[in-house]
Amino acid sequence: MSFELKLIAGNSNLPLAKGISNYLGVPLVDAVVSKFADAEVCVQINGNVRGSDLFVIQSTCPPVNDNIMELLIIIDALRRASARRITAVIPYYGYARQDRKVQPRAPISAKLVADLLSTSGANRILTLDLHAGQIQGFFNIPVDNLFATPVLIEYIKGLNLSDITFVSPDAGGVERTRAFAKQLNASLAIIDKRRERANESDVMNIIGDVEGENTFIVDDIIDTGGTLIKAASALVKAGAKSVYSCCTHAVLSGKAMERINSSDLKKLVITDTIPTKEKIQTSNKVEVLSVADLIGETIYRINVDKSVSSLFI
Repeated sequence: MSFELKLIAGNSNLPLAKGISNYLGVPLVDAVVSKFADAEVCVQINGNVRGSDLFVIQSTCPPVNDNIMELLIIIDALRRASARRITAVIPYYGYARQDRKVQPRAPISAKLVADLLSTSGANRILTLDLHAGQIQGFFNIPVDNLFATPVLIEYIKGLNLSDITFVSPDAGGVERTRAFAKQLNASLAIIDKRRERANESDVMNIIGDVEGENTFIVDDIIDTGGTLIKAASALVKAGAKSVYSCCTHAVLSGKAMERINSSDLKKLVITDTIPTKEKIQTSNKVEVLSVADLIGETIYRINVDKSVSSLFI
């Protein structure tokens, strides 16, 4: 037996939340998420949520700390309002890159955020393309880690390109890139990034043949764009016919857009897990695809206890 499905959104990504709402035909719960004069987060839920299956939609993108606090306080408010189940829908999981100790006396912040979510009252997590799959193990509650692959693959198929090679920007992204190559029966290449000496630029060695190929650099997060731009330049020097890139989470910090606009990239394809409208409005190199339908279908399946994994088979 499924319980009444309800959606509520924080302020981090309202366009995506509304897209999910439209897909499901379920309106967002009337709620006000604002700040007091001293910048403390204030949450007032005006709709009845007692006994409902609640899905809280909130990307923990910049400003990361504000958005995390909004999410935690919304969850706490729902728990105290007697929601039957609370699922935190986090299209972009902030702090995911801090998933291990890289030096002595360093925190594992991704684990800390997981603990905060569980303590606040979340019963389940729904996220998209975690930076490291093992972050799921930081939780003692169910985690559904979706993949944007079906959305991105559909776009790439629509380009009707031949001679495609998918490129991993580093050794850690090979598994992700191989999934793309397998679905389109395409070739795979890897960029071996090395820094021979301190204060010198990275050396990009390409493992695989990209000469005459339409190349797609596949990544989960693009932040400052430095590695992406260097990789695109290396592919062109190696004889690639064209260089595209696709990623799930476009953080686009600092001068990322300036770098992208002046780069060898023909097109950067991203999803709307993070709002980017203001950053990309002057660029003709960026294409934004929505994951609202994918997340909406997953929410429906969780609510009625249907398989989620079958979406990716």
